[in-house]
Amino acid sequence: MSFALALMLITVNIFPGGFNWPSFVGIEKGFFEKNGITITLQPTPNSVAQMTGLSEGKFDIAMTAIDNIVAYVEGQGEAPIGPQPEFFAFMGSDSGFLSLVVAPQIKTIAGLKGKTLSVDARTTGYAFVLFDILRRNGLALDKDYMVERAGGMIQRWDALREGKQVGTLLSTPFNILARDQHFNQLVQATKVLGAYQGNVAATRRSWAKEHRTEVIGFIRGYSQSIDWLYDKKNKDEAIKILLKNVQMSPKIAARTYDELLDPKDGFFRTAQVNTEGIRTVLALRSRYSEAQKQLTDPAKYYNPSYYDAAMRQIK
Repeated sequence: MSFALALMLITVNIFPGGFNWPSFVGIEKGFFEKNGITITLQPTPNSVAQMTGLSEGKFDIAMTAIDNIVAYVEGQGEAPIGPQPEFFAFMGSDSGFLSLVVAPQIKTIAGLKGKTLSVDARTTGYAFVLFDILRRNGLALDKDYMVERAGGMIQRWDALREGKQVGTLLSTPFNILARDQHFNQLVQATKVLGAYQGNVAATRRSWAKEHRTEVIGFIRGYSQSIDWLYDKKNKDEAIKILLKNVQMSPKIAARTYDELLDPKDGFFRTAQVNTEGIRTVLALRSRYSEAQKQLTDPAKYYNPSYYDAAMRQIK
């Protein structure tokens, strides 16, 4: 008599959006199950809730901006939970797909002077990217423009549409939706900043040590999902999977495919963390954090051993 091996159930906390496409594919096509795990996706409204939940062990893995991990390791996070040396990233996904999107009446970055923009949290996430884009264009925070906390991507897009603020950073497909509704996309973040590490898979060091097999399985399933997405023969099915999980029109989905799977600027082909991109993140945090602490060592926030093990198994 044979018995099927029980699959380990992993809860992955995410910001809702099309940038979760590899996870959608991994679930739909069975890539995670082939690597010994079952995935449940759990949405979060903002980084404060996500990082608090991660610290409390309410879920296993967070798909999040690596700047969130850096912030909470350093005790600079917005949630009152203190330093979190347990947090670390083990896999990279993308550059964040960030674009500065503004109200229809705003035509240039200079037009943002005296206006209010939105961020998730002022001290974490992608706020520093916004600050630096505007700094490079001659606008100083609190002197030339103001920011308000509005929450995650969906919340910021809703606030922008409702006219609560005049600009924010949006990831694909929200920037495409915005353009279709006559909002203006002024610039892509990576065109200004260069290499940038956006979303990563992160967890707690103690959990990863106890669940090494599951962490490796997650990396393998995710990277296999990205391989599948980049295979042009899967385009139609990939778009169907996206439409099943994110509310948008087929036309928007097709354009989202072109952006998220762009050969140069799309999902990282091998799901490897971009170390130079982490250095950019650290430089921004060193410049804009109220702590005024110089951060220079990517290895403090990223452990490549799980990724390396996963890739050896694939080979």
